[in-house]
Amino acid sequence: MHSLTVLVLEDHPFQLMALHQMLNANGVFDVLTAESVEAACQTLSRRGRVDIAICDLQMDGTDGLALIRHLADNDLAAALIILSGAEPCVIDSVGELARQLGLNVLGCLQKPANSLVLLQLLRRYLDGEAIEPRLPQEPQYPQLLALSAAQLADCKAQWVVHYQPKVCFGGKLAGVEALVRWQHPTLGLLSPAQFFPVIERANLFDILSWHVLDQALALSAQHRLAKGRALPVAVNIEPKLLARSDFRQRITAALERHKVPASDLTLELVETQGSTLDNLQLEALLHLRILGCQLSIDDFGLGESNLQRLLELPFSELKLPSEFVRGMGQDGKKAAVVAGALIMARRMNLKVVVEGVESADDLLALKDLGRPVMQGYFIARPMPGAELCSWISARTGAGLESSCK
Repeated sequence: MHSLTVLVLEDHPFQLMALHQMLNANGVFDVLTAESVEAACQTLSRRGRVDIAICDLQMDGTDGLALIRHLADNDLAAALIILSGAEPCVIDSVGELARQLGLNVLGCLQKPANSLVLLQLLRRYLDGEAIEPRLPQEPQYPQLLALSAAQLADCKAQWVVHYQPKVCFGGKLAGVEALVRWQHPTLGLLSPAQFFPVIERANLFDILSWHVLDQALALSAQHRLAKGRALPVAVNIEPKLLARSDFRQRITAALERHKVPASDLTLELVETQGSTLDNLQLEALLHLRILGCQLSIDDFGLGESNLQRLLELPFSELKLPSEFVRGMGQDGKKAAVVAGALIMARRMNLKVVVEGVESADDLLALKDLGRPVMQGYFIARPMPGAELCSWISARTGAGLESSCK
């Protein structure tokens, strides 16, 4: 396994030894151990930032929450695993707090540790995309910060679109979500978290959004030529884009240009701070729904006004975020939340897409809850268009394009 530096905070000698051995067995040999928060802080002051911190919560003296705060305040860990004997609701709440503090939480687990689960979390970290990385500090990418708005716009050809498949339980490909990346010539492939602040500062989200839409519709049209029908695509939009007077006209023109049916385009409405829609924005959405476009409420349950929006706007799809789904197979509370959302969606005649399906346990739990459309690393990672076409061909050849049941 790629060389990792892992810090383990654990005050129980046997548990500490077991974790150390599990990490070694999984190819991680640079393991720093500490039996108290104070010792962990001292180790970090000597060694500096670690790749992953594995943190217990219940300890004699200062509890593990203090170390989590220290890691976040000083950017001392690229990712965090919470492993504790505390109640599951406490562990999950600490994980949510850690995310709000800006840490990448790979997992919130109850003791005892499991070697297989630990390996899955290490691989998730090495994959690099399962959890969005923490926003970089500005000095990290001076090449981007030095660019003017015009120079950033000239980089549009480097803004590439990756596609993550959405599938039904029967195996049928239900569609794909378009996710933008920046293929920078010297910095490599950048995730949205790494370059969106620069795009936002330059007020270029409009240009970026239309670029992603055009690329996604082009792929859909390409699929129609190869397979006989357009590929359903979903594209994220921010509510402020709806305020443009020509929003509906540009969407319509793009569909006509690529000869993609309106019903094969889903607009995923992204929740933002203070993003209440006015009458003109609502009218724009209604025109598109009348045209036949689909409208999805993204990250349902995480925004400030998700439920109110669901009542007010003409959504056709509800999208459950990975925060509710990841680990659902072992978490009865998460399963209850997902089940409730599925029941509500059925009564409102809404389609449901579940994000963050990352294990066979998650998949089986969803099967018991009604078999919604799924999206996640257990299904497929986001991939470039050419790779997606090969992925689709391989599934078709294996007979996996059966109908949803």
